[in-house]
Amino acid sequence: MSAHPLPEPAFARTVLGAGPGLALAHDAGSSVAGTYGPILQDLAAHHTVVGVDYPGSGDTPRATAPLSLDDLADQLVAAAVAEGLDTFAVSGYSLGGPVAIRAATRHPEHVTALVLTATFAHRDNRLALALPVWRKLAASGDRELLAEYLTMMAVGADAIEAMPDEQLRQAVGFTAASVADGTPEQAELAPRIDVRDELADIRVPTLVVSTTQDRFTSTRLHRQLADGIPGAELVELATGHLPMVERPEEWRQLIVGFVGRAL
Repeated sequence: MSAHPLPEPAFARTVLGAGPGLALAHDAGSSVAGTYGPILQDLAAHHTVVGVDYPGSGDTPRATAPLSLDDLADQLVAAAVAEGLDTFAVSGYSLGGPVAIRAATRHPEHVTALVLTATFAHRDNRLALALPVWRKLAASGDRELLAEYLTMMAVGADAIEAMPDEQLRQAVGFTAASVADGTPEQAELAPRIDVRDELADIRVPTLVVSTTQDRFTSTRLHRQLADGIPGAELVELATGHLPMVERPEEWRQLIVGFVGRAL
């Protein structure tokens, strides 16, 4: 039995597919559909996929108090269990990485494998500077300015330089339209996160996907994760912070292939 009882599931959730369980933890400012949308149906072709939207994302109401990493992790596990999954792998992207790690350490009887992409155990100085800017822009209500900042920071150098002017403006417009209302609260949580002391306690197969052109989470942070988790594998993906946009098929193959081998 876990030392941490599960709460009643309260977050809006996505459930698709059939087969071995795969829980999805999304990033700040997005949702399950926003983060995993380009590969969601393909993931569901191999797995029963369950993901929750954090407060202020998707159909989950916005939070009235600061977010808690424990709460996000507990709600993800509770949703998967409520859908009949006693054990499952967890894919965590960006902010979802610490959510996945906390789920594995608080509820080890349920989590069988981890895939951690473009993520961190604790912010470095670059992330400590980037996150407050993101939060302040989100709180300002100027979605276009926020979208310009996010596009500049999140898209890899190869991908952004390959965009014609019209496509670049379309990318900014799409980002502006898809920003979650709860972005300020989610961006406020990120710099408070510190799961470094939990890494050595992870006892499940773990894959760390390092996005090598990432301006938000550096390869240094990715290596720290891989070095800190016993037996973790590290693979590189030549993208910025958005593998689901820049190399979705390669990202999907990494997730499905690793989870398939780990089960």
